[in-house]
Amino acid sequence: MTDAKLDETILIREVDRGSHYIRDWTGEADGNPSFVARPRNLEEVVELVRYCAQNGLAIVPQGGHTGLVEGASARIEGGHVLVSLERMNRIRTIDPLNFSVEVEAGCVLEVLHQAVETEDLMFPLSLGAKGSCQIGGNVATNAGGINVLRYGMMRDLVLGLEVVLPDGRVWNGLKTLRKDNTGYDLKQLFLGSEGTLGIVTAATLKLFPRPSNIETMFLAVESAADAIRLFAAARRHLADLLSAFELISDRSVGMALTMPDIVNPLATGAPYFVLLEASSSGPLDLEALVGGFLEFALEEGMILDGVRASSATQAQKIWAIREGVVEAQVKHGTYLRTDVSVPISSVAVCIDEVEEALAVAVADGVVLTYGHIGDGNMHFVVMPPRDMPEGPSRHSWIKASEAVIFEVVDRLGGSISAEHGIGRVKRSAFEKRASPIQMDLLRTIKSAIDPANRMNPGAIFE
Repeated sequence: MTDAKLDETILIREVDRGSHYIRDWTGEADGNPSFVARPRNLEEVVELVRYCAQNGLAIVPQGGHTGLVEGASARIEGGHVLVSLERMNRIRTIDPLNFSVEVEAGCVLEVLHQAVETEDLMFPLSLGAKGSCQIGGNVATNAGGINVLRYGMMRDLVLGLEVVLPDGRVWNGLKTLRKDNTGYDLKQLFLGSEGTLGIVTAATLKLFPRPSNIETMFLAVESAADAIRLFAAARRHLADLLSAFELISDRSVGMALTMPDIVNPLATGAPYFVLLEASSSGPLDLEALVGGFLEFALEEGMILDGVRASSATQAQKIWAIREGVVEAQVKHGTYLRTDVSVPISSVAVCIDEVEEALAVAVADGVVLTYGHIGDGNMHFVVMPPRDMPEGPSRHSWIKASEAVIFEVVDRLGGSISAEHGIGRVKRSAFEKRASPIQMDLLRTIKSAIDPANRMNPGAIFE
């Protein structure tokens, strides 16, 4: 042990096991870190990392702790420190002419949204957890969300990064260039790395003109296949202005309606519903484009019924349905959450086959199907019967449900993690599917940057 001392004002020595540092959104994460550190600036992060290296302590970086795969949870053996970036939350600069922003890792996503709106700009990443997730966590998990089909994942929105490496050195890659072909694109190593290669302390991000026109629709469809036909038509008719295309099953809508103040605006029942949004800035007549699209969709029999938001308030009420699907699940104990993707052309087949297989394998369960199908991403949620007690039998039931879903996804050439990452929860499933060459490359990168395996050990792979 070294005699070096840390500033006690940034440390929490006695950590409440029920605090947000330990418990994640699911309430299932646990851990027992040696202490929690909350650095206020880059220099304190460097000092902390060097201290941990000298004292043989592992480091678990943490943002808003809103993830679902225990990627930022302190559930590891041995001495380790949980490093929360929540106090490094400044927006350093907004450059309206370059359409870029430099922001620290602890900045909450919604705070960033509000700040850039004052310059009539938009940062398009949008998640249900936007009120508590942080930019550093968005980078570390390569976050997705509702606008991926138009703007891409987080890795498509990052121009540069500032990272403290496992030995305490700082890589300053905070460039704001759209074009830079000088060697390997190092920032991409840290995007989606889940804190296993270093601590992201700041990022430069792309901004876009703030939309002046937004059209939000809630449409009833007969099948998942009709939803995909509708998506293809929307892409063509709306001149690439489609920003969100969400599928929600009838059972998922029913789950959302158990939450206060959420109402289905359609009287027509349907197996599935589509939440569709298009946006534009400037003088483009978006209203006419949307009107033409809806007329075409009705004529072609793609939709059964629909409502078009007439105000921002009505649009918010429509989006509340999608958000309510997730919020209502918390009341149901331990259950299966999945985050899978397949090629868009295989989405309908995937949904049909998964729902049919689950109806046989776990007939007593409740299956919710929803997701960002415009980018091929679906969430199948499977809830055990209410009278099934917590314990080994419930866990086995959940794993059996997961195996059914993953079998279909594998067969269709999909991914078991579209946007949530691997963390610790999906590590075994990931290692089972990764090729030997892929694992060799991943371990080579890890050992080159973090040879002592100090950074978030056990996340992604052993």
